[in-house]
Amino acid sequence: MIRSRAAVWTAFALVHGWLMLLGVVLIPQRAFWDLDLYRWWMWQGLHDGVWQGVDVSWVYPPLATLPMLGGAVGSTVGTAQYATAWSLMVTALDAVAVFALLHTPAWSGRRTSQRATTTGAWWWIAFIALLGPVAMGRLDAVVAPVVVVALVLGLRHPWLSSALLTVGAWIKVAPGALLAPLFLAARRPWRDVVAPAAAVSVVVMGVVAALGGGQYLFSFLAEQDQRGLQVEAVGATPWLVASLWSPRVVVELNQALVTWEIHGPGTQEAADLLGLLFFVGLVGASLFLWWRRSVLDGRLWGLPRVGAEFLVRGSMLVVTLLIVFNKVGSPQYIGWLAPPVAVALALRLPHWRTTALLVAGIAGATQVIFPWGYDGIVAGQDLMTLVLIGRNVALVALAVVTVVELLRQPERASAAATKASSAVRDVPSSIPASPSVVSSVQADDASADPASAR
Repeated sequence: MIRSRAAVWTAFALVHGWLMLLGVVLIPQRAFWDLDLYRWWMWQGLHDGVWQGVDVSWVYPPLATLPMLGGAVGSTVGTAQYATAWSLMVTALDAVAVFALLHTPAWSGRRTSQRATTTGAWWWIAFIALLGPVAMGRLDAVVAPVVVVALVLGLRHPWLSSALLTVGAWIKVAPGALLAPLFLAARRPWRDVVAPAAAVSVVVMGVVAALGGGQYLFSFLAEQDQRGLQVEAVGATPWLVASLWSPRVVVELNQALVTWEIHGPGTQEAADLLGLLFFVGLVGASLFLWWRRSVLDGRLWGLPRVGAEFLVRGSMLVVTLLIVFNKVGSPQYIGWLAPPVAVALALRLPHWRTTALLVAGIAGATQVIFPWGYDGIVAGQDLMTLVLIGRNVALVALAVVTVVELLRQPERASAAATKASSAVRDVPSSIPASPSVVSSVQADDASADPASAR
């Protein structure tokens, strides 16, 4: 175990060192160019007293300022120094996530006590390597490890998980969507999920209002309305296919937002529709998960593995739909997919192999697209366009796989409950069948599924 964990940390250092080298030294303008914008915003705040989200409207929630200030420790003048400090900060946060994954007890399918494994940590590090510089050089790189820790804590300490997800939401919105599956998975959701989230939000809003930024508190929501259909978005796929032969479909730069958008017959209507489907999809996912919870009934809390599977698989559904129904398809969004997979593998939950492979493949394809092949995407080169089309199809396939696995969960939960009941009946009569003993046997036997080795 010691050697195995030493190997994990060695790989962790090598991957993060490589990404830092790429972003700071080798291809900073291609890999880390967002960091120069963060640096400029912090320079404005520290030197001119103009803070984004407080003195002017901003594309990000107000707490995004905190990690950006972390990079400012290096410099607000030199981009390389800022990027170095930012990279070290992200590396430290990722290290916390790896530590959490390494110390997450896995339901190993044995009658012995639960034991931690390195599987989730290894996959998390591999994912970061596959996604490439985007996994370090964007704001999403800060919230991804926060979500990992939140999901690890989700069932045992839902109040702390809720607080972490809410903090993440006030940095980059997306983690807030995971409050829905956490709410449905918690035994006491109003006390353990809603109350902590509300408390954190009240503090954040109060501080921003006290600083004079009340009018810009939710400006990040309005900023999204100005976007067209970004070329990497899943919804742009039909036009990407058409662009292979039709001159009517073109990729153009949105100068105001510095994003590449696809334009052709119906693209603006598609962007408007996705703006609606984005919220409809989140509501639909929440209603679907509420239905699945009602089907699971008491098994959700009576069998630990069932509750863990519901939480992480439900989180996977939500983050996948956040990407599929998004008119913005920025490469860093793929980082949202990693935390549920890493935590599921750390827990040794069954039936995650297909999902893990799909997400790893999506990450690798995304790095091929950005930063290495993005010029080809913008120029309409057939090969890179096909890679992007394939990546988007894989995202839709991931959504389908996730829904199918959630639909199968009640049958698997019933099988686990049957095994647990049999184990309790097999306890020798000389041993008192106290509630604690029964609970322990249920927890162990609920995981005794041969499929966990898949």
